[in-house]
Amino acid sequence: MLTGLALIVAIGAQNAFVLRQGIRREHLVPVLLVCITADALLISLGTAGVGVLVQSHPRALTVVTWVGVAYLVVYGLLSLRRALSPGALTAAAPASRGSVVLTTLAITFLNPHVYLDTVVMLGSIAGGFEEQRWAFAAGAATGSLVWFTGLGLGARWLAGPLGHPRTWQVLDGLIGLTMLAIAGRLATL
Repeated sequence: MLTGLALIVAIGAQNAFVLRQGIRREHLVPVLLVCITADALLISLGTAGVGVLVQSHPRALTVVTWVGVAYLVVYGLLSLRRALSPGALTAAAPASRGSVVLTTLAITFLNPHVYLDTVVMLGSIAGGFEEQRWAFAAGAATGSLVWFTGLGLGARWLAGPLGHPRTWQVLDGLIGLTMLAIAGRLATL
């Protein structure tokens, strides 16, 4: 569980989106279900050995990495743009449940770190536990459940302090810079 938490707690697009949806109190349950289910699925795939398969096909990993770099650059630039023109976090018109779920799926599955962290990293670590690998996977998936639930519900409780435009200006700036730094690091691997 702690290994899973250590990998998913870092600031990233998915966590920022969950935080935003928690503050907005907009379709939070579907967002949490997508994030938790996706992590459990990817951790299971890694534990079943897909991580080893991905590592043995460097071209596939290269393609996923470059798609991820592009995604991170776009997300980073959009975050920086939001930081330059801060606004209130409440939307004039609420987003539909479908568009929020699609955005959550995109943020989850277009992020190369989700594959590196869950399929490759956690899958490799789980493999080291041999007969206990599925217990390890269950613990890592539980870490995801605890983190996303706590982040989403915690954001609701912190909506007051986190609801100020200046707070989001700083947070969006940090997220944008972090996403660009991660993209730069991935591009130079």
